[in-house]
Amino acid sequence: MDISPIFLTITVLIIALIAFIAEWLPVDLTALSITVVLMLLGLVTPNEGISGFGNSATITVMAMFILSAGITKTGILNVVRDWLIKWGGKNPSRQIFTLGMVVGPISAFINNTAVVAIFLPIVEQWSKQTKTSVSKLLIPMSFMTILGGLITLIGTSTNILASGVAVQLGYPEFTIFQFTALGLPVFFIGLVYISLAAPKLLPARKPAGGESLSEDYELKEYVSEMIIPPNSSLIGQTLRSSEIQRKFDLDVLEIIRNDEHFPPPLADKVLALGDILLVRGSRNSLLNIKDERGVEILADFKFNSTEMEKENSQEAEKIAEVLILSNSRLIGTTLKDLRFRQRYNCTVLAIRRGEELIRERLGKVTLKFGDLLLIQAPKESFIGLQTTRELLVLEEKNRESLRQEKVWISLGIIVGVILISAFDIVPILVSSLAGVILMVITGCLKPGEIYGSVRWDIIFLLAGLIPLGIAMDNSGTNQWLADNLLRVAGNFSPYWILVLFYFSTSMLTEVLSNNAAVVLMIPIAVKVAESMGLDALSFMYVVTFAASNSYLAPIGYQTNTMIYAPGGYKFLDYTRVGLPLTITLTIIVPLLVMKIYGI
Repeated sequence: MDISPIFLTITVLIIALIAFIAEWLPVDLTALSITVVLMLLGLVTPNEGISGFGNSATITVMAMFILSAGITKTGILNVVRDWLIKWGGKNPSRQIFTLGMVVGPISAFINNTAVVAIFLPIVEQWSKQTKTSVSKLLIPMSFMTILGGLITLIGTSTNILASGVAVQLGYPEFTIFQFTALGLPVFFIGLVYISLAAPKLLPARKPAGGESLSEDYELKEYVSEMIIPPNSSLIGQTLRSSEIQRKFDLDVLEIIRNDEHFPPPLADKVLALGDILLVRGSRNSLLNIKDERGVEILADFKFNSTEMEKENSQEAEKIAEVLILSNSRLIGTTLKDLRFRQRYNCTVLAIRRGEELIRERLGKVTLKFGDLLLIQAPKESFIGLQTTRELLVLEEKNRESLRQEKVWISLGIIVGVILISAFDIVPILVSSLAGVILMVITGCLKPGEIYGSVRWDIIFLLAGLIPLGIAMDNSGTNQWLADNLLRVAGNFSPYWILVLFYFSTSMLTEVLSNNAAVVLMIPIAVKVAESMGLDALSFMYVVTFAASNSYLAPIGYQTNTMIYAPGGYKFLDYTRVGLPLTITLTIIVPLLVMKIYGI
């Protein structure tokens, strides 16, 4: 066997793993870079290098994102929300069980990232109504959408990609309910464990009933009032010409003149003697502007967002939290580079990133997926933010913005896609694309909304990873790794080999991504199964389930990252709940696979 292609492929694989872990580039760009390197080294042909873009798995995942958007735009989940609030009760275990019974089955048919985006503000409001800490509910919600996504082929992109890899390896395409016999018992095992254990293991990171935003973000020391006295150099200048916001790293939230309040936009407002400026800035910034521009700081002012919201509800201002989504163009940029205040007519008061709370030099902070921005803005600006596909306002959308008259049409389309695929009338790729066309023709989705509903980072990640799998097969790397694995574990029973694959894949998905883990591990698992004369499909199921079951950290799975800041979690909160679940499933899933599918 020529070892040089294997050596080159393994070298590329190791560099890829390091690049994914180190996050030198966004994961989708990293995957595309790997494809380019593989083509340059001759490990894949140019046609094989771009084959990921035309792969049935990639196109099916894209169609599923659009179908999920069609469902959410018609507001069908409002009915589910009302049921959740009515029957959820106040006991934490009952709340979690009810929440799981709602979001789990939905995640079997709708992308779970979309489910979490919809239910995040719902759960926050529900926690306030029931005086329950939201941190007791959000990790359970994320975990149960992951478990629910395993029930069907279309529940998660990982399952669809696994089907595509199986086809590449010469096995039949998975059917829509291929995983259901295994997915349902795994879901209920996880649901029972999370319902019983999470209330005891998860601390109340946020007080029950929700505290005021000013206390949550510790803003009292960062929001102050300053008055313009007779000797100030600011008199007669506009905010823009004075450059105080840029030079002193201040945000002017409001100008008060003779008891009249002027909200943003304020850039062209001429400052006058006696004006009171409500500003956000550090103590040093306030002292510097006092010395240089002759303003006076009103030390007795106490910022209270609850009172401010109450006051602003009668006017045009409000304060709320906004989450940066994974497909946002804001990721990797700064508020200053984006001209965020001018673009969205909003002022960012603070940024929460997991455990970290950022309140200084906000304009220079490089934004990341999952960052939570505390924003003050006119109510009209929040209406605009609610319609953007890059940011999620953590409050429920107005029912008026939903196409509720299309609810039954969108539901009928989804059911039709599922049934047509389930009865093998046409492949899931064809039925899902037909469903996309029907969503637009019937008005459930507008043509312009199609492109915004697709998670392009996932699409490019899949397209970039598929050639890596091809290179590993072409070069003989999969067979080489399988042969060496058999030398080490050849004397193990089939059960313990399945356990080994489950454990290895679940650890890999924590540091890479679920999709990368599937592409790398399924071919190796199939080679081992074939060498041992065992059922290769059973090995595929174990790897596929392990790749999606990411419960140990906030970075292993998109939904875990999304709820990190809103829940006020610490990194180890995930491990505290997720480690027993991971160990349990590592033992149980291989047993269930052997029992249900045989081996």
